Amino acid sequence: MLRIRTATDADCGELLTVQRAAFVGEALLQGTPVLPPLTEPLDSVRAAVASPDVVVLAALDERPGGGERVVGSVRVRVENGTGHVGRIAVAPDQQGRGVGSRLLEAAHDAVDVERFELFTGAVSASNLAWYERRGYQRVREGHDEHGIDVVVMQRPAGYQPPTARPTA
Repeated sequence: MLRIRTATDADCGELLTVQRAAFVGEALLQGTPVLPPLTEPLDSVRAAVASPDVVVLAALDERPGGGERVVGSVRVRVENGTGHVGRIAVAPDQQGRGVGSRLLEAAHDAVDVERFELFTGAVSASNLAWYERRGYQRVREGHDEHGIDVVVMQRPAGYQPPTARPTA
């Protein structure tokens, strides 16, 4: 059973492990191993978890035989009415099971802002489509500090997905 809660310092090692595993595919797609989620040190994860300006959420799943393991995480930093969503990561063996959707929804619920903003690789067609299905719109393109082409996306905080129309 999946449960999402605020991350603690005790989670930091697992958060970093999941983050690195989750971003390997993106690094291969981008053609570079220097993506910040892959090179971030443990002290930086600990600082994010401890920061009053950042909400870090952890998704935990029950282990067979008892206990839980971290299977995903997301961060939201609030600045000037915008929730900057970042480092959304799901363990590779849990991808496609709704963990990312639950994390993103929980991130939206965790902070009181006017809008949410995030970025993803411009060549990450599946990521772009995934965020668009969740109400994000492309607002600009640019480059990150490593020269990787990125797309910045936003969505209003009160976004409600369109309801499906009944078919005749």
